[in-house]
Parts: sequence; C-alpha cells; structure tokens
Amino acid sequence: MTERVVLAYSGGLDTSVAIPYLAEQTGAEVIAVAVDLGQGGEDMNVIRQRALDCGAVESEVIDARDEFAAEYCLPAIRANALYMDRYPLVSALSRPLIVKHLVTAAKKHGGTIVSHGCTGKGNDQVRFEVGLGALAPDLKIIAPARDFAWTRDKAIAFAEEKGLPIDVTAKSPYSIDQNLWGRAVETGFLEDIWNGPIEDLYAYTADPAQERDADEVVITFDAGVPVAVDGETVTPYQAILELNRRAGAQGVGRLDMVEDRLVGIKSREVYEAPGAIALITAHQELEAVTVERDLARFKRGVDQRWGELVYDGLWFSPLKNSLDAFIDDAQRQVTGEVRLTLHGGRAVVTGRRSEASLYDFGMATYDTGDTFDQSLAKGFVQLWGLPSKMAAARDARLGGPQS
Repeated sequence: MTERVVLAYSGGLDTSVAIPYLAEQTGAEVIAVAVDLGQGGEDMNVIRQRALDCGAVESEVIDARDEFAAEYCLPAIRANALYMDRYPLVSALSRPLIVKHLVTAAKKHGGTIVSHGCTGKGNDQVRFEVGLGALAPDLKIIAPARDFAWTRDKAIAFAEEKGLPIDVTAKSPYSIDQNLWGRAVETGFLEDIWNGPIEDLYAYTADPAQERDADEVVITFDAGVPVAVDGETVTPYQAILELNRRAGAQGVGRLDMVEDRLVGIKSREVYEAPGAIALITAHQELEAVTVERDLARFKRGVDQRWGELVYDGLWFSPLKNSLDAFIDDAQRQVTGEVRLTLHGGRAVVTGRRSEASLYDFGMATYDTGDTFDQSLAKGFVQLWGLPSKMAAARDARLGGPQS
C-alpha cells in the first residue's frame, strides 16, 4: 500500500514545491492541508486548487478562525501572555492548532508521515514536532528545508523544471507569518539590528505618528473573557477582529525586538499585534482591580511561565495543562469593564469598573469619608520591619555586612 504524507500547506513556493519533491523522495502520495487562521491574503479555495495542480492527491482547507480565537488566543489573553514581557506569541499560538488538524487529517486519509516547511534554525520545527509527538507519536516527520538541505534557489529550480503553476519570481525581501493574532516579519535588512524598520514592513497598523483623533473603546470581560466591545456582544474572534481594526488604525501594537529563540540563538523580529496588545492591556488592568494581592503576585509568575511554555512548543505538556487549570480558577472574578484610549501607537487605560472590584473608595481616599483606621498603621510598620531591624542590629554587633 502506498504511503501518504500529510503536508502543512501555505500555498507559497516552498510548500508548493514540497508536494512533488516529497512524492519523488518518498514514493508517497501527498495530502495538502491548509488552515485558515485569519491570515488574509489569497482566497483559500485558490490555495486548495494550487495544491492539487502541484500534484497533491487530496487538498483540504480548514476554517479554524473561530477555533483559533476561542481556544488559543483567548487563553493567551487570560494568561497575559507576553514572551520576554513583550511578544504576544503570534506564531507560537498557531502551531499547536495546525498540528491538531494535521493529526486529524492523517487519521482521516491514512497518512503515516507528516511534513512541514520549517528550517533547522527556527522555533517552529520544535513546535510542530513536539506537538506531533504528544498527539500522534507513531507518525513519521519530514522537514524538506531542514532534512534535505532545501534552499530557495533549489526550490525555484525544481519548480521551473517541473513546470509548477506558481510564480517563482515574486519574492518578498522579508519572511512573514501572520494570522488573526498578529503579524511577524524577519530577515532581509532587518538582520542588521542597527537598521530601523521602515513603513513598508507594516500591514496591520497605521503609522502612529500620523495626526488623527483618538479612539475611545470600552471592553467588557466576563471571567477573563472579552464578551462585548462598546456594549455590543462579541465572540472572541469578533473581539480580536474589532480591536485589530481600531487599535491598528491608531498604530497600536508595533514591536521591534531581539528575542531569545528556543534553539539558543538571538533573532531580530518586528511584530504587529494591535488587537492582542489592546486586549491584554485591558485584561491586565481588570485583574489589578479584581484579583487579590497574593494571588495576583503568584499569577504574574504563572503568566510568564505559561508564555515560555507556549513559545517553546510545549502547548500539550503536563505543566501547561496544570497552569491552565490555575489560570482558569484565578479568572473567576475577572469581570467588569475597562476603558481604553487608543492613540499615537498606545493603548492607555483611562477607566475601570467591576461588581467584583476589590478597590474600596472609603479605604483609598485621603479626603472626608476615609474609613481606613490609621491608628493600626504604626504597630503594623514596627512588626513588619522587625526581622530586618533585628538582623541589622546583629550585623552591627558582629561586624557583618551592612548596606
């Protein structure tokens, strides 16, 4: 029986060339699977037909936009997921969902091999293959760009030799990955980290330096889930789409950073994630109002670790699953509204309100109506500082370290 390869298919040169190349190298039939994650660009039916024209025996297009928003982007909002305190996991969040659909397609079509277009230098090879190992450890994996030293020059030559129906001359100077949650741009002149990004890089955001009126938006959350924008009920997909539009129009969500890749090298990346940054900013502020101090302090560490696990391709790991349970419990009271002003590339919180608020005006005010019993403060301060005071006295007595 002929083996079958399930290929993660984007419709571009590399994965289009991979269809006949994999067939030649393995003798297997190729099943192309393209997943719509809200990336825009070409019509998905055009991409489906291209795979068939390149030699795939089957070609599937999966509309996963709502699934991506609700089951991958939403957990990232509730975890305030920002890798290295900045990057909202644009590519990392999409990979486990693609892996899930590759496994489903392999079962459906009798596939024994899965293939992807990742190189050996990036994070995505890890995300794909560790995810596949967790969900379907019996599947074999082939990565042509890595395993066969496949270069773009070889891909173009192969496409011309085979007469494949793809444009081999069109080449962006950048490597771009985009989806509903954001857009990632790298390579080209950006590899010199002294070079500043230019406006041509951006597609999801307008120039924040342009003169325009500010946009005020109110986001409503229920247990950490955005459920309304300016009073209009929304799904997670609709919330992200709307904030992408409005925050993007104000230049919100541009990032230029050197990040630590999982494989041990540093890489320079330019990101646009207007909806992600606006929603995480609002969610963080609502947590500040509704989550008790010690829980909030502990959750910040959980959030950081959650983001690292997802970045490192460990979406399906036991630790990630346990952290999800903690985060879910910590979100029980994160309900209320946050008002943001979107302007000049920034999403600034200007108001917050919640029935679950722990902010007590009477306790906080310095004016008439103050209900805080200040007579308790003197003894509290003395007891709080007592261990440090005793240690300092000991060090002075014994000549120990003092600062």
